[in-house]
Amino acid sequence: MKQAVQLVLADVDGTLVTRDKILTPRAIRAVHALRERGIRFAVTSGRPPRGMAMLIEPLAIDMPIAGFNGGVLVHPDWSVIETKRLTHAQAEQVLKIITDHGADPWVYTSHDWFVHDHDAPHVSREEWTVKFAPRVDDVSRHLDDVVKITGVSDDAALMQKLERDLQEALGQTASAACSQPYYVDVTNREANKGGVVTTLEALFDIPAASMVTLGDQPNDMLMFAKTGMSIAMGQANDTVKAAATHVSTSCEEEGFAIGLERYVLGDVAT
Repeated sequence: MKQAVQLVLADVDGTLVTRDKILTPRAIRAVHALRERGIRFAVTSGRPPRGMAMLIEPLAIDMPIAGFNGGVLVHPDWSVIETKRLTHAQAEQVLKIITDHGADPWVYTSHDWFVHDHDAPHVSREEWTVKFAPRVDDVSRHLDDVVKITGVSDDAALMQKLERDLQEALGQTASAACSQPYYVDVTNREANKGGVVTTLEALFDIPAASMVTLGDQPNDMLMFAKTGMSIAMGQANDTVKAAATHVSTSCEEEGFAIGLERYVLGDVAT
């Protein structure tokens, strides 16, 4: 980087934590080492903000937390900085496209997560991950305060097609991107990880050129494109890797910590 690193912004699932959602001691040490160097640390995820509560204490997070890929930005005390919603019409359109493709829709409002079937694929896993339960109901009844809609399927090819079809249907009116091979997230057009970079720039007067971003999925490429350095995890697909400045090891092999040690805390950064 041509400018000194002032802030590191990390994706959570598949980056900061392992596939089993473990925050390793080495990852914790790397974040504390950043702070010792005067480098700020923030997180962004498709998770709801309260789904990242377990990270605040071990990482001593004091920066805004960007949930729903930037759809809701909160302080670590959960006071809301800003919320970016889908309109009712957009939510109806997205819900129809997801169901027409045979995927399972989840609807997230500012306060709740709605599913139509608690036994549907990935619901229990997501509940364990975010540490709170969904509400089971007809999701189409909850479209007036929508921050994110997620299409869910274990058919990876279907999810790629769903992502493309949503992007084509929505154009520039909303953002649609895979956050995992089995999730496609749809949010307000400004609620994406590139927008999180822009918001942090404005809030803290830190230029994007002085930021480092880390991630592993296609939705992380938007923040890669805006920052001075980006680090992809080793398990990322080739497109994501090509979009990053550097490629680390996988999230199962301490890719987050190694990326920071090698490119931010080590000789490369200095």
